[in-house]
Amino acid sequence: MTTETDVLVLGGAGVDTIVHVPELPLPYADSYMIQPGIVTRAGQSGDFVALGVSALGLRTHHIDVLGTDPEGDLVRALYRDRGIPFTEVHSAAGTKRAVNLVGPDGRRLSLYDDTRSQESDRLPEDTVRALAAASRHAHVVITHPCAHALPVLRDSGVTVSTDLHDWDGANPYHEPFALAADLVFLSTTALADPEHTMRDIAARGRARIVVATAGAEGAYLLVDGHLSHVPAVTPPAPVVDSNGAGDAFAAGFLLGWLEGADPLRCARYGTIAGAHACTVPSTRADALGRDELLARTAELDAAEADAAEPDAVEPDVPEADAVEPDVAEEGAVVRG
Repeated sequence: MTTETDVLVLGGAGVDTIVHVPELPLPYADSYMIQPGIVTRAGQSGDFVALGVSALGLRTHHIDVLGTDPEGDLVRALYRDRGIPFTEVHSAAGTKRAVNLVGPDGRRLSLYDDTRSQESDRLPEDTVRALAAASRHAHVVITHPCAHALPVLRDSGVTVSTDLHDWDGANPYHEPFALAADLVFLSTTALADPEHTMRDIAARGRARIVVATAGAEGAYLLVDGHLSHVPAVTPPAPVVDSNGAGDAFAAGFLLGWLEGADPLRCARYGTIAGAHACTVPSTRADALGRDELLARTAELDAAEADAAEPDAVEPDVPEADAVEPDVAEEGAVVRG
């Protein structure tokens, strides 16, 4: 079957309310005056991945549950405006929503509304199967309906990636996602021993590649048992919000992976896209474009090549023994 989609994103559609606070953790007070204001916009983990891979030129389709509510309208408008196909499954519980407290240094604390999910929420198997059959790859967000879609994706033969976010390596909720994916992303934030967790995922699951992002420290890449470190890159502008950086990293990595690039090159794309995301205000849902990503990659490659070249050194030519002009023969060769 001819593929119509490069990346099928499952889950993670929702709305965030952004509240800028003077510091995190926020000290108790009766009230705070908030600048630059409180903004509600569409965009959660699955949305950021979908926007990211679409901006990088990959054909994208997103499927998730939405409610018949104002939050759902914001999500629908986002996909309509960006021209990204979205398959909506009705949820009686409503559209997922969260409040993000964002500090001056770009760190954030997310408060998720757990009432906006139901045990009965499902993505219809026939719909998932049809979309997977027309896709090269599926990226699965760790939401409840997506856990039930994993066997369908495996049966379809499509490759699967997932992001475990701040998994502690022990919570059993994350394990079905960790063990079913061919490519696993996660954060080192809550891991006591990142390498142990990465190797455990690879040993017990299907993953050939496990990537642990570590913020300003870069990322760690486990490929076929070999662990390597990928340095972070300097953001192109001041850091204003870390929200969506991991999703941007995943989008950049997926671009390289689907184009057959070396995993280290994929990770370079991811670090560049993630660094860019940190410079985007949390009130917006903008992603790095393909041309900008490739241009930035070329700049970094050139800078590294220049740094690897040894400094030019004047050759050490031994001086000839001093001779009287009338004694030296014309054309004589002086040997050190």
